[in-house]
Amino acid sequence: MGHPSLDGAVAAQPRSVTARKLRAVWPSNPLLALWDTMVGKKVVMAVTGIVLVLFVVAHMLGNLKILIGPETNVAYAVFLRTTGEPLVPYAGMLWIVRLVLLGCVALHITSAVQLSRMNWAARPEACESRHYLATTYAARTMRWSGVILAGFLIYHLLYLTAGAVGFQPGGFRHLSLHGNVVAAFSVWYVTVFYVVAMACLCLHLARGIWSLFQTLGWTDAHRTPALQKLSGAIALLVFVGFVSVPVSVLAGWIH
Repeated sequence: MGHPSLDGAVAAQPRSVTARKLRAVWPSNPLLALWDTMVGKKVVMAVTGIVLVLFVVAHMLGNLKILIGPETNVAYAVFLRTTGEPLVPYAGMLWIVRLVLLGCVALHITSAVQLSRMNWAARPEACESRHYLATTYAARTMRWSGVILAGFLIYHLLYLTAGAVGFQPGGFRHLSLHGNVVAAFSVWYVTVFYVVAMACLCLHLARGIWSLFQTLGWTDAHRTPALQKLSGAIALLVFVGFVSVPVSVLAGWIH
């Protein structure tokens, strides 16, 4: 009959070894471990990209209400701020959506930057030798359009959302979406900057939606041409929808 303490040590040893092996295979924080991989960052970009594309389309449809008339725009602005009442306070749901969108933007940009660095580190010579190829050019366009869009987003929030810049004292009126938009886009250089930013958005969307299809595994030899055309069509539709408002204001079609 063996010694009890020795028997216990022998019996405990396999369990401890197994536990260490399990910890090595299954990390204590699986989400953080997934984030540290290229696959994880691509998943984050795909998920946040879907959220942002849906927001862009919804925002474009909301902007097009300006073509209908001031009353519709006031009702739309009130709807955005009263949704969820009385469960949430006035404009509470709108701020929740804004915070979610800002979080998605931050995660999208962070994952994009880190993916680029991981790609450069993995194949520096290949990237250098293919510096002027179409794929690399598309990637560089994606990055620059993203930078321009980030700057435009900050300006847009300060200008048309908060009224902190661009308006004369007392010129920005709360809930007066129609009047604020007309006042803003009556200035030609504001309209030009907006159109340039929307062109960057169009390029970014065309490339981003196509990358989303690739990440989801929907591309193959038969579907690739159709999905490329679909990506471009969605981006072009968004561009036309957004620029129609400032162009109409500058042309005098909307007062």
